[in-house]
Amino acid sequence: MPRPKPIIIGVAGGTASGKTTVAHRILDAVGADRLAYIEHDAYYRDLSHLPLEVRKALNFDHPDALENELLIEHLHALQHGGTISMPVYDFSAYVRTDQLKEIAPKPVILVEGMLIFADKALRDMMDIKIYVDTADDLRFIRRLKRDVASRGRTVEHVIEQYLETVRPMHLEFVEPSKQWADVIIPRGGHNTTAIQMVVAQIQRMLE
Repeated sequence: MPRPKPIIIGVAGGTASGKTTVAHRILDAVGADRLAYIEHDAYYRDLSHLPLEVRKALNFDHPDALENELLIEHLHALQHGGTISMPVYDFSAYVRTDQLKEIAPKPVILVEGMLIFADKALRDMMDIKIYVDTADDLRFIRRLKRDVASRGRTVEHVIEQYLETVRPMHLEFVEPSKQWADVIIPRGGHNTTAIQMVVAQIQRMLE
């Protein structure tokens, strides 16, 4: 019998909105044996050919910063039963590492990233589009704490980047992409009821 076409789910939302928490709660509920998890952040373009100071000054919140062509190619491969080699990105150096993460085909493919609905070709591949909606002040605080703790940034750099690119790009690309969502989850990973409803729908589709 032909292989059933995988269900592709997109989880989008502003920076530090709780997308990853929502994605992991879906992963835990559906099961790692049935779900392939792909982070859009892994597909940032490799900038190793540029000096570090030039890399730091680039706009990483514009859709052009991500290699969607490769992501779409990988999604097509997973849909047809192929295994992909997902890039691994080093956020402290702004480059792709030499490592690759093997992702095997599964009945459900979950793609998480703030700009995944801004690309028509990408969002058209998705069966369920989820937007995680969280207040701007909470998102900024979370981003500040995350980038300083795990991405090698200074407080000053995080604030400067937020004002110069993150906030303007959110208003231009991320917030408007909410219109394409099938489900909007307020309060991110803390909204247990909404996540349970999404999981129930995924399980019905699998059955």
